[in-house]
Amino acid sequence: MNCAPIALFVYNRPEHARLTLEALARNSLADRSDLFIFSDGARTADQADMVAQVRQTVREVSGFKSVNLTCREGNLGLARSITSGVTQLCQTHGRVIVVEDDHVTSPHFLSYMNDALTLYMHEDRVASVHGYVFPLKQALPETFFLRGADCWGWGTWQRAWRTYNADGAHLLAELDRLGHTREFDYNGARSFTAMLRQQVEGKNDSWAIRWHASAFLANQLTLYPGRSLIRNIGFDAGTHYRNSHFPESVLSLGPIRVQPIECRENLECRNAIESFYRRERRLSLKKILVKTLSVFHRAKPPAPNPERVKET
Repeated sequence: MNCAPIALFVYNRPEHARLTLEALARNSLADRSDLFIFSDGARTADQADMVAQVRQTVREVSGFKSVNLTCREGNLGLARSITSGVTQLCQTHGRVIVVEDDHVTSPHFLSYMNDALTLYMHEDRVASVHGYVFPLKQALPETFFLRGADCWGWGTWQRAWRTYNADGAHLLAELDRLGHTREFDYNGARSFTAMLRQQVEGKNDSWAIRWHASAFLANQLTLYPGRSLIRNIGFDAGTHYRNSHFPESVLSLGPIRVQPIECRENLECRNAIESFYRRERRLSLKKILVKTLSVFHRAKPPAPNPERVKET
């Protein structure tokens, strides 16, 4: 098999990077895959030491066909780092597998990704392949399609990456003009439109919401596995998910069989994910309410003791 190159994006978390690399190297196709590591420069002087530690960690990696390290002198930020790296590898190799430094992979991740990238290479309606799936209660098919794109362990082709539009304001206006905002937000279960609006307002620098919106507006699909091949370990210090409430997925113990399926959105899976979003939203609101009430009760002064009130 002619394996797709792997793009790994790292910044200032040496332990996360080490765990990500060790898991990736345990994949059966690792020794046949070229690994391209993009290390972003420190944003501030106090982060320089951690960036240096990450670079030392990745220089010691082995188990791949080749390892290529790009060390940025300045700080591009997550969005520019990822989009420029993906563009570079798509131009030189025609396709790419993308992993960040907090994505611990199943040993079957690279096999699934390469199988799917090969199978759907010439299917224009398929924008990408994704390795993560939510821990749903329902049993899912071996693979299925959803409209849009995703960002936790994914792959794409040059033909599809051309769809990516970095102009969040244009994407937001198109969603509104076409009346797609409610569908984009899973009928109000997930605030994707708000996330895109925050990107436009400069409140986040999410490339992922723009990638999702770009593919969604182009009516393109992403292939998902029925069992997760990615576990995200970055909730402690991630750029956009710091201290987030999010359920942990269990890595699949077996491979995912990639076979041809009809290129259409699986509405049953979409409905299951919409229910998942609603359930998680209720849990998040409940936790916020409990925390707020706890702070309120701690701040509330104690009621006076009638027995200690002196008559005047």
